[in-house]
Amino acid sequence: MADKMRVATAMKRRTFLTGTAASMAAMAITIPAGRALAAGYPERPITVVVMYGAGGGTDTVMRKLADEMAKAKNWKINVINKPGAVGGVATQYVFGQAADGYTVLGGANYNKFVRVMGHVDTVPWEEWVFFQAATSLASWSVPVDSPFKTFDDVVAAAKADPGKVSISTSGTGGLWHELALIVGSFAGINLKYVPYKGGKPATLAGLQGEVDIAGGGVHEHIELIRAGKLRNLQQTGIEDIKLDDGTVLPSIGGLVPAIKPFLPVGGTYNFIMRRDTPTDVLEMVKEAFVAATKSDGFQEMVNKKFFQTDIRTGEEADKRAALLETITTDTFNKFSDQIGAKVKTAAELGLPKPVDFESWWPPEGYKPRG
Repeated sequence: MADKMRVATAMKRRTFLTGTAASMAAMAITIPAGRALAAGYPERPITVVVMYGAGGGTDTVMRKLADEMAKAKNWKINVINKPGAVGGVATQYVFGQAADGYTVLGGANYNKFVRVMGHVDTVPWEEWVFFQAATSLASWSVPVDSPFKTFDDVVAAAKADPGKVSISTSGTGGLWHELALIVGSFAGINLKYVPYKGGKPATLAGLQGEVDIAGGGVHEHIELIRAGKLRNLQQTGIEDIKLDDGTVLPSIGGLVPAIKPFLPVGGTYNFIMRRDTPTDVLEMVKEAFVAATKSDGFQEMVNKKFFQTDIRTGEEADKRAALLETITTDTFNKFSDQIGAKVKTAAELGLPKPVDFESWWPPEGYKPRG
């Protein structure tokens, strides 16, 4: 059945591309040079399909971007959530829609998990166009009545009883799972990783005592930290974060010095569109996207949540997508026993080793877009 679906999707895509090419050739005869082929875009509401659950970091950023883009261009943009398979459910859905700019994937981390986990076969820099808006930092937090007062307390408990201390993640193979594996590796500990469908439920699981540690992002924990309900044990920024009330969110670099050269690490937030979307539509969306990221409303949200604005488009974004997927593939193969499923190797995905990435990029046949 899966093979039949892939064949049907491929046939649909080829039919669409053939029809688009023929239509563009015909219009080129009658439309004056320089006139946009999609001058009326958007003629109906745009739908942003967020790959994670409501309330998490990805959802928060996508909804704010959609709101600011709508304000900037007087567009109508709807946002829906389709969580599952670390983004695979939403990815498959969007890929199955027409490449006309009306269905956009609201994603994180350049969708770097779905191929290595075997959820989709689409190659990021061949099938998608990415617009990066912002980045975030990972966080480990505990309820204020937790016996773990510091990160060192967790290390001591985990070393005394490997695999017993539990931490929530936004999904097996997702960003917070990956970063927890990396932090744990540098600290020399093994944890029990408990998956949830997004950052918000992962945070609530920690708050409610379903797990020992709430894994997630600073942006997902910060309001509960400010409210005195969670205590931060570490975050993956370069320096400690000091709140107005004197509360300190310690950098993992000060706790585990060996990890410091790799900081900061965290999430990235992206609008993702089909690569065969008409060029003029991509340009209009890009213009609206950049305007939204620079808006007062978006900047206010970024500062409040401790995000960082980091705009990347075109080849710069494609290269970032390939690099992150390369690193994740290498990490997941090193910790394959923690992923709970078979992961694909770099050779199977046509990727280099991280140390060879710069000499590998751009891959053969690569063409910039967007």
